[in-house]
Amino acid sequence: MPARCLTLIAVLFLVPMCVEAQTVTLQANVSETVALSILPNFTHNTVDQNVVNNGSTVRLTLLSTDAEIRVPLLVRSNTGFKILAAFESQSAVLTDLSVIDVRPTGSLVSPEVVNALVGPEVDVNGSPPLLVASGPRVSLGGTLQSPNNALQITLLIRMRPQPGRGSVVHLTFTGTAAPLIP
Repeated sequence: MPARCLTLIAVLFLVPMCVEAQTVTLQANVSETVALSILPNFTHNTVDQNVVNNGSTVRLTLLSTDAEIRVPLLVRSNTGFKILAAFESQSAVLTDLSVIDVRPTGSLVSPEVVNALVGPEVDVNGSPPLLVASGPRVSLGGTLQSPNNALQITLLIRMRPQPGRGSVVHLTFTGTAAPLIP
């Protein structure tokens, strides 16, 4: 029986490999957001009440004979903020605008914001808009609809209606981003 020979040829390819460290830089911008709304169960002893929320603006139209209105504003922000107010009425005069209560709505509210809130620098005889409050970032997370990331600021608005008739009052609150003052 003839011998069989098997020849195995192995070919080895050498591929040079180099690994270099690379630095990746990621840049992102987050829009500064300040959102205002009214506490959902807000009601006032009025003949007519109309609330319009539009992101950073809340506009109330009230037909009232009351001299006092308590407005529970909800503020959400990912930056420092300020809230401005405009009071418009042909049949009433604004006599006082003050913050009477401030409280967080949940665990996603910055713990510093309640004590750091600067509130109102209001000269009711001055021209609008009036500075109602300002402060540092409110929200630590969540969305603009999250129930636990807003600061509730209750405002007391006193006005002097003209005697013998109801008052149509327009209140406009606007939230804007504001740099923090050290």
